[in-house]
Amino acid sequence: MKTPTISFVIPVYRNEGAISLTYQKIRAALTAELPAYDYEFVFVDDGSDDGSLQEILALRSGDPRVRVISFTRNFGQMAAILAGLKGAAGDVVLHLSADLQDPVDLIPRMVRDYEAGSELVVAHRAEREDKWTSRVTSRIFYGIIRLSFPQLPAGGFDYVLMARRVVDTFNSIEVRNRFFQGDLLWLGYKTTFIPYTRARRTIGRSQYTFAKRLKNSLDAILDSSYLPIRFISGAGALLALLGFLYAVNIAYWRLRYGLAFPGQAPIMILILVIGGMTMLMLGIVGEYVWRIYDEVKRKPNYVVRETVGFSDSATR
Repeated sequence: MKTPTISFVIPVYRNEGAISLTYQKIRAALTAELPAYDYEFVFVDDGSDDGSLQEILALRSGDPRVRVISFTRNFGQMAAILAGLKGAAGDVVLHLSADLQDPVDLIPRMVRDYEAGSELVVAHRAEREDKWTSRVTSRIFYGIIRLSFPQLPAGGFDYVLMARRVVDTFNSIEVRNRFFQGDLLWLGYKTTFIPYTRARRTIGRSQYTFAKRLKNSLDAILDSSYLPIRFISGAGALLALLGFLYAVNIAYWRLRYGLAFPGQAPIMILILVIGGMTMLMLGIVGEYVWRIYDEVKRKPNYVVRETVGFSDSATR
């Protein structure tokens, strides 16, 4: 009987020093609690400019089940996830970060839930030990997204186990500017949720800048929700109604008292409000148009410089 294999997909970007510890902790958990499973590691170096790639290759020299995908430059976390999932060959695929913020001791429980029939096991962030600014912006972002995805955990997730069929279906979606969490939940497979507290990063510094957070937030909202378009429709209808009421009020003053509506300040306020709303609406429409244009160009989500441990075709 074939031994089942777990593939660990781990995106890497400037994680020097944490990669080996992550690898060692996962190996220890496998040896202690999951001896019936074989394993492979798929590390995806997302254009790191530190010693991350060298650290991964050092692990590879001591363990042939460590596989490496190296990008030509930094393409972003979503691109690294896509490449890792396409390169993973296991019966079960588990995605986690390389910064030691995802608790490795949850892996056995996630595998047990899979064995009990779950096709997708989501470890979600119930609490965070991050800075207060990260906690607040995360709460606002996921609060907006949950209007369209009520099943999405309030703190979001990245730490997830997928059955082979889930990975294959996910890989069949060929679009750009994706929302990882939304795409997984949209598939509709049997899902189990496990809450955990995301630990503070102790090695290195987070590369998840405000600009990247904003880009991912826009991708998530525009990719998975009709809210922006509905906002434009609703705001347009509301402004039209207010304009009509304002016109009725002016006509009333003119007919009743023979006077024009007093004061120019309300008119200036209306001009500024309507002008601002118009620019906002054009910006939202522009975001959709840009994404359509980006999709039409059909550029790849990432460019692989080299792979170690498997054929290049497995990651394309």
